[in-house]
Amino acid sequence: MTAREIALRVLIELDGMKKSEELLNRMLERSSLERNDRALARELVAGTLKYRLQCDFVIERFYRHDYAKAAEALKHILRLGVYQLLHLDRVPRSAAVNESVKLARKFKGEHLAKLVNGLLRNISKATIDLEGWAAELPEAKQLSILYSYPEWLTGRWIANYGAEAAAQMLAYGNPPPATAYRINLLKTDSETLLATPELSGAKQVLDDEGLNRFFFSKEFTQLEPLLRDGIVSVQNPTQGLACLLAAPQPGSTVVDLCAAPGGKSTFMAELMKNRGRIIALDRTAAKVKRLASNATTLGLDIIEPRKGDALTFKPNEDVDTVLLDAPCTGTGVLGRRAELRWRTTPEKLQELVELQKAMLDHAASLLQPGGILLYATCSVETEENERQIEAFVQRHPEFVVETSRLTLPGSREGFDGGFAVRLRKTEA
Repeated sequence: MTAREIALRVLIELDGMKKSEELLNRMLERSSLERNDRALARELVAGTLKYRLQCDFVIERFYRHDYAKAAEALKHILRLGVYQLLHLDRVPRSAAVNESVKLARKFKGEHLAKLVNGLLRNISKATIDLEGWAAELPEAKQLSILYSYPEWLTGRWIANYGAEAAAQMLAYGNPPPATAYRINLLKTDSETLLATPELSGAKQVLDDEGLNRFFFSKEFTQLEPLLRDGIVSVQNPTQGLACLLAAPQPGSTVVDLCAAPGGKSTFMAELMKNRGRIIALDRTAAKVKRLASNATTLGLDIIEPRKGDALTFKPNEDVDTVLLDAPCTGTGVLGRRAELRWRTTPEKLQELVELQKAMLDHAASLLQPGGILLYATCSVETEENERQIEAFVQRHPEFVVETSRLTLPGSREGFDGGFAVRLRKTEA
């Protein structure tokens, strides 16, 4: 199969539960594609999913029938073609058209191949003026088309953060996301590691919050030995900031209620200098196994991976810190899950708010006076963050907010969006 055929098959097979990256990885494992073609397949899947709404907006201006009634496979073929025409300069326009026609012929027959050929050739010759075409539409609809996000979400972000910040957040989620790495200071130090030739192009995070052990790099292949030896691990600084706010002390006992795949558990173990105890829970046995493997790679032996439910788990000992990295809409990391922007809905948001509420109430019961509760999400929705904590403190006046941090997507170069708050249980 070609890169484009694999991309099309992923788009066709993707449903409300599957993850595009997992589907794509399985197909690539069975393929004989070379490295460049594998990269193209990844680019086509992620890009076409992200820009789905924008592609449909363009297609509908040229489609002579009722596009809403078109077969899904045909829609995916047209989206793949339009995405390449609009956003992949390195792909010749003729190739974008001709390869899409081949897909249509194979999957839908000669008649629809002719339709695809005519439509994509017309689009390839036209001047695409998205801003002009959307100029008379309401602001939320304009941003929805220009950046290809659901209108309900663009409207929320405009209302909560203003149009300029909303546009910045939307833009951040469309290019391939930056990859950040955390240096394991139990095995090396930042100055020594970043001076090595392999990391000559790395960009260190510089600040006074402890994030200087993080760096960005595009050289994944050169970093593979460091990952394999546990000298570095993949983690965005926004996620790391939550652990720094928690500030777990060496020798203390920590419970991570939603731990997999273990990025926060392992960072807290490093902050604790591998002294103390971290009980790391997840409901899925496979994820618990992966968490254990990650801890071993990093040389961390204070992490106890366990299969368990964050709503019912009860420790047998006093706990100093509880980390609740809660299930959320993920609106701060939409650039990393290409299909997530279309799966998140206002109804899903409300369901998650109720789940977070129940988890917070249970987490509160696990702590003795003086204990720390660190609540974190990878969302930027106020209901899941500030308003969730305001309601929690009203229900639990024995907890006080010590510090909190909201990071908007793209507010710092390479930083994902997310929220973290540190609460202390008082003696009262």
